[in-house]
Amino acid sequence: TNVMDNTLNKKRKWNTPHTYLILISIIIIVYLISLVIPSGVYDRELNEATDRMAVVADSYHQVEKVRLSPMDVFLAFPAGLERGATIIFFIIIASGTFQMINATGAINVGVASLARIMRGKEILTIPVFVTVCSIGGATIGMSEETLLFIPIGVVLARSLGYDALVGMTMISLGALIGNTTAFMNPFSVGIAQEIAELPLYSGIQARLGFWAVYVIFTSAMLMRYAKKVKKDKSKSYVYDLEMSVQSESLKLEELPRLSGRQRGVLLLLVGVMLCIVYGVFQWGWYLAELEAVFCMLAIGAGIIGGFSPNKMCEEFIEGARNIVFGALLIGFAQTIIIVMENAQVIDTVIYNLSNMIMWLPDTIAPLGMYLVQTIINFFISSGSAQAMTTMPIMIPVADIIGMTRQTAIVVYQFGDGITNAIFPTAFVLMSGLSMTKIPYVKYLKFVAPIIAAWIIFGAIFIMICDAVDFGPF
Repeated sequence: TNVMDNTLNKKRKWNTPHTYLILISIIIIVYLISLVIPSGVYDRELNEATDRMAVVADSYHQVEKVRLSPMDVFLAFPAGLERGATIIFFIIIASGTFQMINATGAINVGVASLARIMRGKEILTIPVFVTVCSIGGATIGMSEETLLFIPIGVVLARSLGYDALVGMTMISLGALIGNTTAFMNPFSVGIAQEIAELPLYSGIQARLGFWAVYVIFTSAMLMRYAKKVKKDKSKSYVYDLEMSVQSESLKLEELPRLSGRQRGVLLLLVGVMLCIVYGVFQWGWYLAELEAVFCMLAIGAGIIGGFSPNKMCEEFIEGARNIVFGALLIGFAQTIIIVMENAQVIDTVIYNLSNMIMWLPDTIAPLGMYLVQTIINFFISSGSAQAMTTMPIMIPVADIIGMTRQTAIVVYQFGDGITNAIFPTAFVLMSGLSMTKIPYVKYLKFVAPIIAAWIIFGAIFIMICDAVDFGPF
């Protein structure tokens, strides 16, 4: 019996490798590959239309081979932490802020009030959150901002009888749908269309169609899973996690109504969120500004909640402490990119992948470009950065193979967006998992069917766009 138990335990550990082990394995593989790939670079110049540095098409050239030593790889770890510092501190501050708000009881009591309102129609919470978050992603590029809503979504999902996966994905996948279909996202499609010299937001009708398909499908998949979990908790992919926090679950009937202080905290939260939306869209706010606003939100919530200065410090530190494990993952993920950059092989990969497209038959060339953009997304997860890197290369390729530039933009959208739901180099994903304590491997098992369908939908939409010469050109 002991032998059998040991065998089962070993098998179980093999099936669920630690997230850090996964990232370290990827770093080692990338390092070994960098030893054999030629070093090369593209020239870059300022694009006046977008005021960003962009790749110069047809400027790729090989340089003297850079071979990193094992010491160089280890040095990439602190460099990765340094590069990811702004993001890491954003996550720590966001977690401390949420803990401050949560300590006032406003979140739990507010969520309980919402849960009481939704009683009997709890399942509708999922499509509502998916739709609202997708609109945020499609218009203002909501991404990092989801990190403040994800813990709230988890609390709400659990109070409705679901699990943390439902709470996280109805927000994170919703926002990702918006960022992928991006019918009015100035930070992805807007930049890409500027580079392609297309009218801004042209083709919006088709993109709205893409958005509707993804929202309906994803909502249906999450609702189906949520119903299973509500009926039988053992069906949850994160059953062990749910059992470990069972004592923290909300008992709706035992929670009081919102107090005056709690109403004040929630009003402050809503006001700050509206301010962030305006700041991102109108003033170009990014992580530094969001960190500052979250700090003010934490202090304001503590004051309204009636906390002493010492209590405010204790709660903020408690929230920050809980997120350090996950925050460091961002630095590890950045290490992968730094190894590729230091070996000067990222541009070589992009150059060879783009050349492969031109050798494909015209009928499957769009799918080849789709695959290329997806691979590049592993190394460049930022939508705007990927647009500035790949569009100057892919637009000429599209012209050569007879693909419309608008179709090339669609290829970029799906290639850039979809796999941010699974790639460990997508820092918003890893941050969300760390905040909710959902194991990466279990998350992958859950979203795999959804993302597989997303990829297939993307391929179908791309082929349709190519077949009808999606334009104006």
